[in-house]
Amino acid sequence: MNVIRIRSLNKAYEVGGQPLPVLKDLDLDIAAGEFTSIMGSSGSGKSTLLNVVGLLDAYDSGTYELDGELVKDLSERRAARLRNRKLGFVFQAFHLVPYKNAWENVALPLTYQRVRRRERKERALALLERVGLADRSEHLPSELSGGQKQRVAIARALVTHPGLLLADEPTGALDSATSHAVMDLLEEIADEGRTVVVVTHEPDIAERTHRIIHLHDGVIDSDTATARARGA
Repeated sequence: MNVIRIRSLNKAYEVGGQPLPVLKDLDLDIAAGEFTSIMGSSGSGKSTLLNVVGLLDAYDSGTYELDGELVKDLSERRAARLRNRKLGFVFQAFHLVPYKNAWENVALPLTYQRVRRRERKERALALLERVGLADRSEHLPSELSGGQKQRVAIARALVTHPGLLLADEPTGALDSATSHAVMDLLEEIADEGRTVVVVTHEPDIAERTHRIIHLHDGVIDSDTATARARGA
Protein backbone atom coordinates (compact mmCIF):
# COMPACT_ATOMS: atom_id res chain seq x y z
CA MET A 1 0.00 0.00 0.00
CA ASN A 2 1.21 3.48 -0.81
CA VAL A 3 1.36 5.82 2.17
CA ILE A 4 2.05 8.72 -0.24
CA ARG A 5 0.46 8.92 -3.69
CA ILE A 6 0.99 12.14 -5.63
CA ARG A 7 -0.20 12.80 -9.17
CA SER A 8 0.43 15.83 -11.42
CA LEU A 9 1.11 18.01 -8.40
CA ASN A 10 1.91 21.68 -8.93
CA LYS A 11 2.94 24.32 -6.43
CA ALA A 12 3.97 27.92 -7.06
CA TYR A 13 4.76 30.93 -4.89
CA GLU A 14 4.10 34.52 -5.81
CA VAL A 15 7.26 36.57 -6.20
CA GLY A 16 7.03 40.19 -7.24
CA GLY A 17 3.43 39.70 -8.29
CA GLN A 18 4.34 36.80 -10.58
CA PRO A 19 3.92 33.05 -9.94
CA LEU A 20 7.19 31.17 -9.41
CA PRO A 21 6.65 27.44 -10.07
CA VAL A 22 8.39 25.26 -7.47
CA LEU A 23 6.84 21.81 -8.07
CA LYS A 24 5.82 20.91 -11.62
CA ASP A 25 3.44 18.08 -12.57
CA LEU A 26 5.12 15.87 -10.00
CA ASP A 27 4.22 12.17 -9.63
CA LEU A 28 5.43 10.21 -6.61
CA ASP A 29 4.56 6.98 -4.79
CA ILE A 30 6.11 5.96 -1.46
CA ALA A 31 5.02 2.63 -0.05
CA ALA A 32 4.47 1.71 3.57
CA GLY A 33 7.76 0.88 5.27
CA GLU A 34 10.03 2.53 2.70
CA PHE A 35 13.13 4.39 3.89
CA THR A 36 13.52 7.17 1.31
CA SER A 37 15.68 10.25 0.91
CA ILE A 38 14.94 13.33 -1.18
CA MET A 39 17.91 15.27 -2.54
CA GLY A 40 18.36 18.37 -4.64
CA SER A 41 20.16 21.69 -4.74
CA SER A 42 18.79 24.79 -3.06
CA GLY A 43 15.60 25.82 -4.84
CA SER A 44 14.97 22.36 -6.29
CA GLY A 45 11.68 22.01 -4.41
CA LYS A 46 12.65 19.35 -1.88
CA SER A 47 11.61 21.28 1.23
CA THR A 48 8.41 22.45 -0.46
CA LEU A 49 7.59 18.84 -1.31
CA LEU A 50 8.18 17.81 2.29
CA ASN A 51 5.96 20.64 3.51
CA VAL A 52 3.16 19.53 1.18
CA VAL A 53 3.51 15.90 2.25
CA GLY A 54 3.59 17.01 5.90
CA LEU A 55 0.40 19.10 5.51
CA LEU A 56 2.32 22.25 6.37
CA ASP A 57 1.65 23.83 2.98
CA ALA A 58 -1.14 23.55 0.40
CA TYR A 59 -0.63 22.68 -3.27
CA ASP A 60 -2.21 24.36 -6.29
CA SER A 61 -3.33 21.49 -8.52
CA GLY A 62 -3.06 17.74 -8.90
CA THR A 63 -3.78 15.25 -6.13
CA TYR A 64 -2.11 14.06 -2.94
CA GLU A 65 -3.39 11.00 -1.09
CA LEU A 66 -2.11 10.18 2.41
CA ASP A 67 -2.93 6.62 3.46
CA GLY A 68 -5.52 6.50 0.69
CA GLU A 69 -7.22 9.71 1.84
CA LEU A 70 -7.32 12.68 -0.55
CA VAL A 71 -5.64 15.70 1.03
CA LYS A 72 -6.98 18.89 -0.53
CA ASP A 73 -8.17 22.28 0.73
CA LEU A 74 -7.96 21.27 4.39
CA SER A 75 -8.85 23.69 7.14
CA GLU A 76 -5.96 24.34 9.52
CA ARG A 77 -7.84 22.47 12.23
CA ARG A 78 -8.31 19.40 10.03
CA ALA A 79 -4.69 19.54 8.85
CA ALA A 80 -3.45 19.79 12.45
CA ARG A 81 -5.58 16.80 13.45
CA LEU A 82 -4.19 14.68 10.60
CA ARG A 83 -0.62 15.76 11.37
CA ASN A 84 -0.99 14.82 15.02
CA ARG A 85 -2.52 11.44 14.20
CA LYS A 86 -0.48 10.27 11.20
CA LEU A 87 2.81 12.20 11.01
CA GLY A 88 5.98 12.72 12.99
CA PHE A 89 8.45 15.54 12.22
CA VAL A 90 12.19 15.93 12.80
CA PHE A 91 13.89 19.22 11.90
CA GLN A 92 17.48 20.41 11.54
CA ALA A 93 16.96 23.05 14.25
CA PHE A 94 15.38 20.52 16.67
CA HIS A 95 12.53 22.92 17.67
CA LEU A 96 12.61 21.90 21.32
CA VAL A 97 10.83 24.09 23.86
CA PRO A 98 13.72 25.65 25.86
CA TYR A 99 11.94 25.81 29.23
CA LYS A 100 10.71 22.20 29.15
CA ASN A 101 12.94 19.28 30.04
CA ALA A 102 13.59 16.32 27.76
CA TRP A 103 10.64 14.18 28.77
CA GLU A 104 8.27 17.14 28.71
CA ASN A 105 9.41 17.97 25.16
CA VAL A 106 8.88 14.38 24.07
CA ALA A 107 5.42 14.29 25.66
CA LEU A 108 4.26 17.58 24.15
CA PRO A 109 2.31 16.11 21.19
CA LEU A 110 0.31 13.96 23.61
CA THR A 111 -1.13 17.04 25.30
CA TYR A 112 -2.97 17.80 22.05
CA GLN A 113 -4.46 14.29 22.24
CA ARG A 114 -5.55 14.95 25.83
CA VAL A 115 -3.52 12.04 27.20
CA ARG A 116 -3.23 12.13 30.99
CA ARG A 117 0.01 13.42 32.47
CA ARG A 118 1.04 10.09 34.04
CA GLU A 119 0.68 8.26 30.72
CA ARG A 120 2.41 11.09 28.86
CA LYS A 121 5.41 10.80 31.15
CA GLU A 122 5.51 7.00 30.96
CA ARG A 123 5.46 7.02 27.16
CA ALA A 124 8.04 9.81 26.96
CA LEU A 125 10.43 8.08 29.37
CA ALA A 126 10.11 4.80 27.46
CA LEU A 127 11.10 6.54 24.23
CA LEU A 128 13.98 8.40 25.86
CA GLU A 129 15.28 5.05 27.08
CA ARG A 130 14.96 3.69 23.58
CA VAL A 131 17.05 6.53 22.09
CA GLY A 132 19.67 6.19 24.84
CA LEU A 133 18.73 9.25 26.90
CA ALA A 134 17.02 7.80 29.97
CA ASP A 135 19.58 9.56 32.18
CA ARG A 136 18.85 12.93 30.55
CA SER A 137 15.08 12.96 31.00
CA GLU A 138 15.09 15.89 33.44
CA HIS A 139 17.65 17.97 31.50
CA LEU A 140 16.71 21.15 29.65
CA PRO A 141 17.68 21.48 25.97
CA SER A 142 20.44 23.92 26.95
CA GLU A 143 22.05 21.08 28.92
CA LEU A 144 22.11 18.69 25.96
CA SER A 145 24.51 18.27 23.04
CA GLY A 146 23.32 18.65 19.45
CA GLY A 147 23.09 14.89 18.99
CA GLN A 148 21.16 14.50 22.22
CA LYS A 149 18.73 17.24 21.19
CA GLN A 150 18.10 15.49 17.89
CA ARG A 151 17.44 12.19 19.66
CA VAL A 152 14.95 13.96 21.91
CA ALA A 153 13.32 15.38 18.76
CA ILE A 154 13.12 11.90 17.22
CA ALA A 155 11.57 10.52 20.41
CA ARG A 156 9.02 13.36 20.31
CA ALA A 157 8.22 12.54 16.67
CA LEU A 158 7.52 8.91 17.62
CA VAL A 159 5.44 9.47 20.76
CA THR A 160 2.09 9.50 18.92
CA HIS A 161 2.98 6.27 17.03
CA PRO A 162 2.86 7.86 13.54
CA GLY A 163 3.04 5.71 10.45
CA LEU A 164 5.03 8.32 8.53
CA LEU A 165 8.14 10.09 9.84
CA LEU A 166 9.40 13.17 7.95
CA ALA A 167 12.92 14.41 8.64
CA ASP A 168 14.10 17.72 7.14
CA GLU A 169 17.94 17.85 7.15
CA PRO A 170 18.02 15.92 10.46
CA THR A 171 21.83 15.72 10.43
CA GLY A 172 22.54 19.21 9.06
CA ALA A 173 23.64 20.63 12.42
CA LEU A 174 25.60 17.57 13.57
CA ASP A 175 29.14 16.29 13.18
CA SER A 176 29.83 13.21 11.07
CA ALA A 177 29.88 10.62 13.86
CA THR A 178 26.71 11.97 15.46
CA SER A 179 25.01 12.17 12.04
CA HIS A 180 25.56 8.47 11.44
CA ALA A 181 24.31 7.62 14.93
CA VAL A 182 21.09 9.52 14.15
CA MET A 183 20.78 7.67 10.84
CA ASP A 184 21.26 4.36 12.68
CA LEU A 185 18.23 5.28 14.77
CA LEU A 186 16.15 6.30 11.74
CA GLU A 187 17.06 3.01 10.05
CA GLU A 188 15.90 1.08 13.11
CA ILE A 189 12.61 2.95 12.97
CA ALA A 190 12.19 2.10 9.28
CA ASP A 191 13.05 -1.55 9.96
CA GLU A 192 10.09 -1.65 12.35
CA GLY A 193 7.77 -0.94 9.43
CA ARG A 194 7.36 2.82 9.64
CA THR A 195 7.71 4.92 6.51
CA VAL A 196 10.64 7.35 6.84
CA VAL A 197 11.36 10.21 4.42
CA VAL A 198 14.58 12.20 4.84
CA VAL A 199 15.36 15.45 3.03
CA THR A 200 19.14 15.91 2.85
CA HIS A 201 21.84 17.56 0.76
CA GLU A 202 24.48 15.09 1.98
CA PRO A 203 25.16 12.15 -0.38
CA ASP A 204 26.57 9.92 2.38
CA ILE A 205 23.40 10.42 4.43
CA ALA A 206 21.17 9.68 1.44
CA GLU A 207 23.12 6.45 0.82
CA ARG A 208 22.06 5.27 4.27
CA THR A 209 18.46 5.10 3.02
CA HIS A 210 17.08 2.52 0.59
CA ARG A 211 15.87 4.87 -2.15
CA ILE A 212 17.07 8.26 -3.36
CA ILE A 213 14.74 10.66 -5.16
CA HIS A 214 16.57 13.56 -6.77
CA LEU A 215 14.70 16.77 -7.55
CA HIS A 216 15.83 19.37 -10.06
CA ASP A 217 13.82 22.52 -10.78
CA GLY A 218 10.66 21.03 -9.30
CA VAL A 219 10.69 17.73 -11.16
CA ILE A 220 12.08 14.29 -10.31
CA ASP A 221 15.11 13.67 -12.49
CA SER A 222 16.14 10.38 -10.88
CA ASP A 223 14.68 7.77 -8.55
CA THR A 224 17.09 4.98 -7.65
CA ALA A 225 17.57 2.15 -5.17
CA THR A 226 20.75 2.41 -3.09
CA ALA A 227 23.37 -0.26 -2.54
CA ARG A 228 21.90 -0.79 0.93
CA ALA A 229 18.50 -1.62 -0.58
CA ARG A 230 20.14 -4.03 -3.01
CA GLY A 231 21.90 -5.75 -0.12
CA ALA A 232 25.37 -4.79 -1.32
